[in-house]
Amino acid sequence: MRAALEEADAAALAGDVPVGAVLVSPGGELVRARNLREVEEDPTAHAEVVGLRAAARSTGRWRLDGWTCVVTLEPCAMCAGALVNARVARLVYGCADPKAGAVDSLYQIPTDPRLNHRLEVVSGVLADACAERLKAFFAARRREGKK
Repeated sequence: MRAALEEADAAALAGDVPVGAVLVSPGGELVRARNLREVEEDPTAHAEVVGLRAAARSTGRWRLDGWTCVVTLEPCAMCAGALVNARVARLVYGCADPKAGAVDSLYQIPTDPRLNHRLEVVSGVLADACAERLKAFFAARRREGKK
């Protein structure tokens, strides 16, 4: 999670919402990613999706069997669905997202028995540190008059 927090900090420095992710292969290979929506002007460039794309490119496979995704914020519906579709084995996330979280808060996409794949989910890892970055980022945005 500490590496994901470093990525979140880098996202904030680039003017994006501070969410970072690290994907870990069964062999220990690390893929680091961060939100790039503002940088790439891409609404799908969430940290998890950026990381999944990089991991798939590095392996030459879209199936990431056995991989773990560590992310600072509870994934949204798009990202939770992408993790399921990529066949990621495990999700570890920091703080909950009561407005858009699709793992525990609003929906339970990664563990929904109706889907063809389910992930192990671990939540609350360094939750306070993850949440603090988000709170500070949005407080600064409000002070600057930005949405």
